[in-house]
Amino acid sequence: MPGEQILAVKAANKSFRRPNGEPLVVLESVDLSLKEGELVGLLGRSGSGKSTLLRLIAGLSRPNGGAVEYLGKPVAGPPPGIAMVFQSFALFPWLTVLENVEIGLEAMGTAPAEMRKRALSAIDMIGLDGYESAFPRELSGGMRQRVGFARAVVTHPNILLMDEPFSALDVLTAETLRTDFLDLWSEGQLPIKAVVLVTHNIEEAVQMCDRILLFASNPGRILLELKVDLPHPRNRQDPAFRALVERIYVAMTARQDPIAALARAEKFPGTGIATILPRVSTNLLAGMTEAVAQPPYSGRADLPEIAARLQLEIDELFPVGETLQMLRLAELEGGDIRLTEAGRRFAESEITEKKRIFAQHLLAYLPLAAHIRRVLDERPNREAPKGRFSEELQDHMTPEAAEMTLRSVINWGRFAEIFAYDDDAQRFTLENPS
Repeated sequence: MPGEQILAVKAANKSFRRPNGEPLVVLESVDLSLKEGELVGLLGRSGSGKSTLLRLIAGLSRPNGGAVEYLGKPVAGPPPGIAMVFQSFALFPWLTVLENVEIGLEAMGTAPAEMRKRALSAIDMIGLDGYESAFPRELSGGMRQRVGFARAVVTHPNILLMDEPFSALDVLTAETLRTDFLDLWSEGQLPIKAVVLVTHNIEEAVQMCDRILLFASNPGRILLELKVDLPHPRNRQDPAFRALVERIYVAMTARQDPIAALARAEKFPGTGIATILPRVSTNLLAGMTEAVAQPPYSGRADLPEIAARLQLEIDELFPVGETLQMLRLAELEGGDIRLTEAGRRFAESEITEKKRIFAQHLLAYLPLAAHIRRVLDERPNREAPKGRFSEELQDHMTPEAAEMTLRSVINWGRFAEIFAYDDDAQRFTLENPS
């Protein structure tokens, strides 16, 4: 059972300044409590503010509003007793495994004999006994992440923060490390009191966490809190496990999510040229429609099922589904993806007809694509510099988001043959379209 509260995030807000001086709100009114013995998951898409919240908890950043309290006191810098495991292995390549694990204790001023004793114990506990003198270059990805875990727990922190610690690993290695961590945590062998896990893997969250906070984006905020009462070890095929996974997919496609609601065909006239577009390849768009069109789905598929079949996590699955929805080729709702009539024709057509349908929907439902084509049509030389559109977008988004958005529309426009783009000259043209 959870014990005393050791962390409280109260109505936390975090924003940054856009290039035009307007605020970019990353987190809005986020509340979180953490008690001893809890493993709490922050689940959501990239860009929903999960990692930003982790940085606020770690004292690496401060909220613009609200408060973060650790052991009843405001966090005003990195507090002792909170450690982090990163997505990247973040090891010092010139240090051995033992030296990498010792470095946190050295920074704390631990006596050499005690430092060595605790480091060796952590290395043994995490399953790396025998590799003490190895360098990171000699280790596999899974072993290097084990070193990261050992380095974090060796300081005996009250709270362990984990920022997508398994996402850089292959599926089998991630599953092994995840299971080993859960075994140590469930058996009380880890010298930590509570864990906060950032993930975008729905099944990982259900497998590991006692509570899941589901984040929505733009701005990042908690959409839903779910308690996971399933006993450990959890079976992914258990109907109760599958039901909870389905519930999360349903929540992420519900109408209250502004990302999903934005793309409803009957609810809005377009996404506006200032909408940030995800990087989704036309191969993935076509592949998704073709998979959903085929048996056993025949035009409507359960998102968890199609995600498992195509081996897509939510950071890959939802951008594909939302792009198809934005283009009126599919609808997302209730944890399902359903092809529209145009989506079915797109899935079943040969490449020339696919391009024609895609071009028609791109110009009709993506204002940025239509805007670029209109500018090109109106110019005598049928050309325009990329910078002309980039500057427009940067009035509403960061330079990085503007670049991603333009790269997406370039990719989709090329496939649809509504315009061409010369990357060397950084210019849009009508050279290729028929």
